[in-house]
Amino acid sequence: MTKKEFIRKIAKEKKDLLQEFIDILKKKKIPFCIIGGLAVNAYAEAVVSLDLDVVIIVEQLKELLASLRNYKIKNFPNSINVSSSYSDLRIQIQTDLRYQEFIKRAKYKDVLGYRLPVATVEDVLQGKIWAAQDKTRRASKRQKDLADILRLVEAKKALVSLLPYSLKRKLEL
Repeated sequence: MTKKEFIRKIAKEKKDLLQEFIDILKKKKIPFCIIGGLAVNAYAEAVVSLDLDVVIIVEQLKELLASLRNYKIKNFPNSINVSSSYSDLRIQIQTDLRYQEFIKRAKYKDVLGYRLPVATVEDVLQGKIWAAQDKTRRASKRQKDLADILRLVEAKKALVSLLPYSLKRKLEL
């Protein structure tokens, strides 16, 4: 079973939501990169997730949303979630402007069997630090962010130097 087949089975997909989303981004020539837990998978031991976090160039967000009118769209304070009735996969478009610079530095990597631009390991770590320190996020989400930080640090020890002292202490590093 390929990675694509695996994720499609886990997501109970009738159609390939991720490929459709990527095709829209490419057709519209919208710069983007993958961030979040699935980006961590590109650098560390993989874990299963049905959330694909992505940042797109902010100037083209309205254009993208207009192209997604056949999908379920839900707005949150720092993200826009895209989903469909034919897949359990959730695409979360990060709208926090701090992530915009990640797009310029992204490198192509394998994510779920797709070749996609992924934020650099340092940028993925920075995003996880921001998320782990965001008190408005659910505690369970912040715990997952801490686990993702540990996965990255275990894969690349030098990243420890980029962690704030408070997180080093919390993670016992």
